[in-house]
Amino acid sequence: MHYNESAENYLETILMLSKKLPVVRAVDIANELGYKKSSVSIAMKHLRENQHITVSDSGFISLTESGLAIAEMVFERHEILTKILTAIGVPEEIASEDACKIEHVISKESFEAIKNSLARHQKEYL
Repeated sequence: MHYNESAENYLETILMLSKKLPVVRAVDIANELGYKKSSVSIAMKHLRENQHITVSDSGFISLTESGLAIAEMVFERHEILTKILTAIGVPEEIASEDACKIEHVISKESFEAIKNSLARHQKEYL
């Protein structure tokens, strides 16, 4: 399951916002990412057409099952890669930025190997 970086970022952002807000709207996404609302509206149209989100009549955005699966995958990659990078001495802000880049290009196999290694060596790394 690999989609374009932009779609993955939007889905991850919707997931993160849904954990801290009662409802997610396009304006919330625009504010979080620092994008224009018009750009977010175009992206939401594509995500809706690809059945990764639903948008209510009130403009509330929800992840569909496929959208949630993608968002959770990207979020997990981000969290684990950030942890590993900070554990080896990368400042947290830089680690998070780098994890955001890596999470979209790393293969499933490489990520699983990293995750398994982290689980085996949890005390050493963290």
